[in-house]
Amino acid sequence: MKKLIMLLMLAGISSAVMAKDIAEYKQERLIAKILNQQVKKQRSIKSSVHSLLSRYPEKVDVVLKVALTRYPEKYRDIMLGALAAEPVLACDVIEIVIKANVAPSSELVEIAIKAEPAYAQEIVNTAVQFNPSEIENIVRVAIRTEPYDTSNIVNNTASNYPSKMLNILTAAITAIPDQATNIVKEILLLFPGQADTVVTTAVNQSNDSHNNDIVNAAIDSGFDKDSAIAAAIAGGAKKETLVQLHN
Repeated sequence: MKKLIMLLMLAGISSAVMAKDIAEYKQERLIAKILNQQVKKQRSIKSSVHSLLSRYPEKVDVVLKVALTRYPEKYRDIMLGALAAEPVLACDVIEIVIKANVAPSSELVEIAIKAEPAYAQEIVNTAVQFNPSEIENIVRVAIRTEPYDTSNIVNNTASNYPSKMLNILTAAITAIPDQATNIVKEILLLFPGQADTVVTTAVNQSNDSHNNDIVNAAIDSGFDKDSAIAAAIAGGAKKETLVQLHN
């Protein structure tokens, strides 16, 4: 009897899964048909996606999956259409498009942030979550695209991925080198125990004109003066300049 009950339960589960798959297949076919019809009528894929998601935002997975499968080279227009229809879907859009593997994650992040800068941090979080190996490129592009959100992007991403802190520091400084000192201060607030590596990396990635300001930022943050100078020298700063300034 127990075996019979188990078999019936498995059969029920299989039927439910099959019914769900059939329903999803029908949805995909319907959406594909609508997209094809609109494109044949010379309506752009961007406006077609926008129209569908304006009416059915809960179908974002299906709409984007179909659109990206049929028109992968139009990923930019597909993203812009989706984001214009429902800006709050920014994280869903970036996740789906990254998984579709139609372009580098950093490029997709740039498109999304330019379209919806208010969601810059959320877009970065999602992109890094689904492609952590590209964290440096993602952060660099995100900051260049929306420099006014640098502090949030650096702090949030570094807090979520502490092992990648130096990558994030490097990305931020190379994105906006003139803000190297402020970026160092932000990082040191989160990682005061890693001041030596922070200063060395920051100096190594910055223009020589910022070296003294980076050392001062580290000292102001509580880092020992001699240690800060030594860390800067390890990063490529000239000893005589630093010693002369801080004597």
